[in-house]
Amino acid sequence: MSTCVNRVFVDSPLSSKVALFNAVANKHLQNQSINPFSNDNRVGTKPKISKEEYGKPPKGSLSESRAFKATIEVCKEMLELCEIISESGEFLFTPEEKADDPRKVISFGELFTIYTVISDKLVGMLLRARKHKLVDFEGECLFQRRDDHVPIILLKSIEEIRTIFQEKIETAKKGLRANEELMEQQQLCS
Repeated sequence: MSTCVNRVFVDSPLSSKVALFNAVANKHLQNQSINPFSNDNRVGTKPKISKEEYGKPPKGSLSESRAFKATIEVCKEMLELCEIISESGEFLFTPEEKADDPRKVISFGELFTIYTVISDKLVGMLLRARKHKLVDFEGECLFQRRDDHVPIILLKSIEEIRTIFQEKIETAKKGLRANEELMEQQQLCS
């Protein structure tokens, strides 16, 4: 009779939850033993991080998935900003002056009026787009009313910008798919 009771307990939902909890706790202890910032006094191996991996989330982690998703969203927002400047801006030079110059210009005040309907992150998007050498403007940060006259210059043609962002978005989507496959494999193995 005691073997029957043991078999019922081993197959119960409670025992599977206890086993899962113990597995997670043991994995946490293993990770802490190699964590250089843990308060654990055990001597662990120092993690070796290459220059390419430094500052990036571990492969197959939720953080890496979130990073890919954020990259996709930011690229879409920067592309949208550049499209607005391209549609609403004027050519920096008339076609008679320089026919091959794709640059367009719009004042910050006009852009702010158009863009506030879409997003409240205009200045951050402008700074990011300037970092990627897509737009240029004077000053470090622009403020409504004070800098309404500051010209925002779109440095590349909208077709070139679309190509750049489509490549970045496709690369991020491939990375996201690969990361999700790796996460599924890790779940199956554990």
